[in-house]
Amino acid sequence: MARVLGEVCGAAVSGPRVRFGPSPTGFLHLGGLRTALYNYIFAKQQRGTFVLRVEDTDQGRVVPGAADSIEDMLHWAGIPPDESPRRGGPFGPYQQSLRLDLYRAASEVLLDRGAAYRCFCTPQRLELLRKEALRNQQTPRYDNRCRHLTPKEVAEKLAQGLDWVVRFRLERGVEPFQDLVYGWNKHEVAEVEGDPVILKGDGFPTYHLANVVDDHHMNISHVLRGTEWLTSTSKHLLLYKAFGWDPPQFGHLPLLLNKDGSKLSKRQGDIFLERFAQEGYLPEALLDMITNCGSGFAEKQMGRTLEELISQFEIGRITTHSALLDLEKLPEFSRMHLTRHIENEGLRQKLIQELQLLVEHVYGDQQVDREVLEKEYVEQVLLLRKGHISHLKDLVSGNYSYLWVRPLVSREHLQTISAEVDEIGKLVLGLMTKPAAVWTIEELNKDLRNLQKQTKETKYSSMMKLLRLALSGQQHGPSVAEMMVTLGPREVCGRIRKVLSS
Repeated sequence: MARVLGEVCGAAVSGPRVRFGPSPTGFLHLGGLRTALYNYIFAKQQRGTFVLRVEDTDQGRVVPGAADSIEDMLHWAGIPPDESPRRGGPFGPYQQSLRLDLYRAASEVLLDRGAAYRCFCTPQRLELLRKEALRNQQTPRYDNRCRHLTPKEVAEKLAQGLDWVVRFRLERGVEPFQDLVYGWNKHEVAEVEGDPVILKGDGFPTYHLANVVDDHHMNISHVLRGTEWLTSTSKHLLLYKAFGWDPPQFGHLPLLLNKDGSKLSKRQGDIFLERFAQEGYLPEALLDMITNCGSGFAEKQMGRTLEELISQFEIGRITTHSALLDLEKLPEFSRMHLTRHIENEGLRQKLIQELQLLVEHVYGDQQVDREVLEKEYVEQVLLLRKGHISHLKDLVSGNYSYLWVRPLVSREHLQTISAEVDEIGKLVLGLMTKPAAVWTIEELNKDLRNLQKQTKETKYSSMMKLLRLALSGQQHGPSVAEMMVTLGPREVCGRIRKVLSS
């Protein structure tokens, strides 16, 4: 049964409301980003609301700074929440550790209705049950012992000051539900599980209670989450029924796996968003890659923008097959999106500023001539190198240092390669100023070969070695023609004249 949108806690809402509920036990990784993205594009397509809710009820595993980092990374990725711990909203607080009174009250409702009970079993007894089950090659489960305590027995144990938790009574005969991805589903949880803990002894709820209570009070209309929670959904629907609440619609997203079918591991260290941000990848490339390897769209297509993802998304097209992620393709995705940014006038201006800062950071102590930081020059570099680089950091690597640091090469040094330094220099200057010069690598290679024929003794390989040193101060690197195209006629002429006058 779909949830009827209206007013909860006095706040009027309209349109679908979805939530992304990460646990701050670690930083945001690609799997989490994919779940957040599908929630975001579903909400935006239908003019709904995307909520970030930090699920930090497992306090022993909370990583300091992880919650803030997760929200930072959502902003970096271009999918910021409409409501969140930082931004606030009408259904806050958006951090579960700040909502404990709500969970305690909810558990009291279930206790009063007989849908839950206090369990006094010690950790030692529970451990014995687990070991016994394993010895008998059975799945460990609670034996529901405390479910049968009388009110008098419960009162006596409370009077003794014994520790207790609240467990929910799982009932047989669950109703089937229609999952937005997996279709009709039903899991008879009472037949395979013991009654689950919903409120721990420290007053913190477990996932099952906290999510049901929060999704109701935050008026969440659709729950899009990982497929690992599919078998728990029947349990959650029993909780909704016990409270007398209408449940949201559920849609479970298939797993995101490595290309070999193995599970993405946080221990790899290369799936966290901070790593991709630090390496200079565009967030659009990540969003494009993790949707391209999955489903939810009419066809696979590289190079989709976030706006295109929103307009083309169809939840009915999400399949139950796991999505296989090939991180080796990320540079290609990044190259395509960086090219689009360079070609866009507005986005290019931002790239110019970022590249200027990168150059100063990397080469600032190497007497960078301020002219190479001028907007026109940096823009020219970007336009000429579009389609050849995957991220801006490529342009400050050692291979491209010649773009930013003018070489200190003496005329005498070049004469050890060829005595025709002056002649070669003048020929190149003439080529650069020729109006008909076609600035492509192919045409320049042809022109340079023709220039070599005008020398008396210098071989083509020696002339290329001489020009590479004059232009870059390097003995290895990109071809001379590529260097000249990237530097542009003015800069090439300036460097040649500097050598000839030294």
